[in-house]
Amino acid sequence: MVFKKMLSAFGVGGPSVDTVLTNPNTRPGLSLDGHVNLVGGDAPASIEQITVGLVTRVEIESGDTEYAGVMEFHRMSVSGPLHLAPKQQLSIPFQLPVPWETPVTDVYGQRLHGMTMGLRTELAVARAVDKSDLDQVAVHPLPIHESILDAFQALGFRFKHADLERGHIRGVQQTLPFYQEIEFFAAPQYAQVTNEVELTFVTSQHGVEVILECDKRGGFLTPGHDAFGRYAVPHSDAGRSDWVQVVDGWLRETTSRYGNLRAHGFGAPRGHHGHRGPGMGGMVAGAALGVAGGLVAGELIEDAFEGDFGDFGGE
Repeated sequence: MVFKKMLSAFGVGGPSVDTVLTNPNTRPGLSLDGHVNLVGGDAPASIEQITVGLVTRVEIESGDTEYAGVMEFHRMSVSGPLHLAPKQQLSIPFQLPVPWETPVTDVYGQRLHGMTMGLRTELAVARAVDKSDLDQVAVHPLPIHESILDAFQALGFRFKHADLERGHIRGVQQTLPFYQEIEFFAAPQYAQVTNEVELTFVTSQHGVEVILECDKRGGFLTPGHDAFGRYAVPHSDAGRSDWVQVVDGWLRETTSRYGNLRAHGFGAPRGHHGHRGPGMGGMVAGAALGVAGGLVAGELIEDAFEGDFGDFGGE
């Protein structure tokens, strides 16, 4: 499947760029291959640099408010300075490694409701920069992710929503300035102990850290509480046959911590996305953004993709 988008980057008569992905489907730890195709305009152009970068929508908390911004979290230079003659055609191949921590956007062939991902091509000519060429990308789960997600489905959990939260989870080695939360409505057999479960994968080349947040709303006389579990799993465990039993054990162990939370006064206020846990205080620390952490208005990525991403089991 090929995505093509033509644009005249610098007005009528200027050069145009057309980024073509060999395949827009990928997985964490793999790559995105393609070509950046240039066509010269009416006059010679000196191109200073061509880069491609992965961009996605991230939820950002600021005080008591939360808003969405679009973040470029991984980029690579495709070409340094070059001269483009009038009407000259030039095709530059690239292979962009996909970071291991890249969030999953598609499961069972459907887009996770709430997730966006794109490849942005940036062309710099005479200190002018154009970032308008944006191609949709689909990131599919690795086998270890699929095993765990299959277990949630087999246990009766229903997918609610997915998003990316800016920040770092304390005690977990992260390379990206955000983490993904995949939210589920609780299966009937867990309804007495939790209302919703949030699942986070922090993946590396060795395996995945699985973070569970079980949300128990308070009753008439009792406050709500969140309980947390953290489990490390190597990629080699993906083929195990007892994942339903393993995930059920994780959930029962995590929800059993509610008593400790109440006894020690822990529990995040409702509406707060910060991870908290027994003896850990605030589990999420704010992340300082690097060079690739620029944010733009949240609607831009939606406009560029033009269309419905579908809904994996959403409401």
